Amino acid sequence: MTRNDFFEVSAMKWFFPLILGFVLSVPSAPAQEQVVSPDALIRQITEDVLSIVREDRDIQGGDTRKAIELVEAKALPHFNFQRMTALAMGRDWKKADPGQRERLVDEFRTLLVRTYSNALTGYKDQIVRYRPFNKPAGDGGDAVVRTEVLQSGGKPVQIDYSVEKGADGWKIYDVTVAGVSLVTNYRDTFNQEVRANGVDGLVKMLSDKNKQLEAGKK
Repeated sequence: MTRNDFFEVSAMKWFFPLILGFVLSVPSAPAQEQVVSPDALIRQITEDVLSIVREDRDIQGGDTRKAIELVEAKALPHFNFQRMTALAMGRDWKKADPGQRERLVDEFRTLLVRTYSNALTGYKDQIVRYRPFNKPAGDGGDAVVRTEVLQSGGKPVQIDYSVEKGADGWKIYDVTVAGVSLVTNYRDTFNQEVRANGVDGLVKMLSDKNKQLEAGKK
């Protein structure tokens, strides 16, 4: 199993549902009224989304299109996909011009949403435990919110959320599942494609993968 395969199998159970949590749990009040600590935000999102998944018959019935549409409409502003894409590309990010960067961010965002969209139908009453949170120094900077997913008959799975504070509040820029970082997980593949076919080749690779996912292929 490749590192990409490992992350898709392991993280798909948790990454997408917590994205969906942003859709349904973050209030619509002005940004300045939403200032909360990152650990409180993750806790709120997690608890809200798990209760929703238990009750949503459409999601339980496998309606991933409904989930994707909700995420695309409302959840994405709470993730810094540009930073995620830049981290996934590493040094190769500097090789991309503004137009290429925009296309890369769009395709990578689509890939992540579509890859984990099936996760909601696999929820089996797992429990999330929140680890002690170390508040970052000062009013800004980065922080990590650590959680564990407890599952019957299996070992706890550690899920860490890397967040940053900007002018419009805290945003997630990486998710680490069982020690495997989402963004760095893709780096080797991205770097190899850029070396072989340039930045445009990477754009095409991501676009082709998204088309396969859209068509229901593995």
